[in-house]
Amino acid sequence: MTGRLQRFAGRAVAAVALMLLAGPAFADGYRGSLKDTPKPEERCKHTANVALTTDYVFRGFSQTAEGPAVQGGFDVTCGIFYAGVWASSLNWGDFDHGSFDANNFAYGASVEMDWYLGIRPVTGRITWDLGVIYYSYPNAFNPGLNVNYFELKVGASSTIWKDGTVGVTVFWSPDYQLESGSTWTFEGSFTQTFHKFQALHREWTPSFSATVGYQVNDDNKIRANGFTSYQTTYGNGDDSYWYWNAGVTFGFLEKWSIDFRYWDTSLKNASVTTPGTSFCRGSTFQCDERFVATLKFAY
Repeated sequence: MTGRLQRFAGRAVAAVALMLLAGPAFADGYRGSLKDTPKPEERCKHTANVALTTDYVFRGFSQTAEGPAVQGGFDVTCGIFYAGVWASSLNWGDFDHGSFDANNFAYGASVEMDWYLGIRPVTGRITWDLGVIYYSYPNAFNPGLNVNYFELKVGASSTIWKDGTVGVTVFWSPDYQLESGSTWTFEGSFTQTFHKFQALHREWTPSFSATVGYQVNDDNKIRANGFTSYQTTYGNGDDSYWYWNAGVTFGFLEKWSIDFRYWDTSLKNASVTTPGTSFCRGSTFQCDERFVATLKFAY
């Protein structure tokens, strides 16, 4: 390499390094310099949370038969690395009033535990999230298709203006729940935090957030009922569906928050796989429109 090329490469590396270091200061909506950057935080930290919700909804489907759920999680972060576990109570029914998979076997569960780990590197104004999630149901009864599965995740988010963040996340499972094959899930999200205000002798921090998701499946294995496992459980005869939610969250007393959220999906109520029955308004896994309230404590 010539001396001129070496000098050019050195300047380019220095310029990129300067932009990456200065990126967080601009991402927050404020102009600043390197001397304005905060001091390094402790190498590892942990957080925990507990919550009570009126209905645990996952990708548009109620996991508690429209009933309440108790939830909690624990996370450890070391630099860009993170790992954690999250759990929730469930109501998937029982042998007499439960759900049936595509092979006509009843299945149910009362506890979900999700295990995850990954990295969150930052390049310029973009924060990445690359991870893996394992969804497990420790006490599930399921003589037929397996309910446990894992997903790979790639996400990116950025602050577009002061306290306003947009993000996109892609999930992929090689064999989705109930052995339904390769499944992709795409999500877009937006969050806006507003100014604090005083009410009821307390300070409140309001924010608005919304998510739109699209899931598509590539399962060609026809089961005993004449449909694929995905078409039976999620798509209502189809290989894809949309879901969305929007709501407001109020933070208070530093560690508490209460969230009010609206959920809905593109799925039709009349069942395609089981004519004459309701797909979205049955005894479990309801997927019609609903409002959900969640009280959460994080520490």
